[in-house]
Amino acid sequence: MEMENELAPSFAPFFGFAGCASAIILSSLGSAIGTAKSGIGIAGVGTFKPELIMRSLIPVIMAGILAVYGLVVSVLIAGGMDPGEEYTLFAGFMHLACGLSVGFSALAAGYAIGIVGDEGVRQFMLQPRMFVGMVLILIFAEVLGLYGLIVALILNTKATAA
Repeated sequence: MEMENELAPSFAPFFGFAGCASAIILSSLGSAIGTAKSGIGIAGVGTFKPELIMRSLIPVIMAGILAVYGLVVSVLIAGGMDPGEEYTLFAGFMHLACGLSVGFSALAAGYAIGIVGDEGVRQFMLQPRMFVGMVLILIFAEVLGLYGLIVALILNTKATAA
């Protein structure tokens, strides 16, 4: 029987896989929430002013980008896990932190985009000058997910260096 390294126990990859899964699951959930909530507003606008539908799709596009953040981090985490190499507990926890940081920040951003997108497109229908304000607020909501991606990328570089 092979001796197990105390710095690289056999259960260490579990945390890396959990980080990989949480990155894509939570960010996709945030993307879905943002799309669903803002889609409700777009459907309401479309019944009254169908010509505004294309400009009202901005929240849905911004919510979809959140899932890409999680996908990028999941691919990076999966690329850092090689069955032929020793995988330390430090790397496992670091990959878990990567996944959770991008996942939860994208979840929060998706929720914010959904609320702003729903009410924003409804008010845009009534007052066209609301468009720029709505887009600015959506950008501030989107950047929350971007912050999580940046933290995840920084953490991932620490995990691969260890």
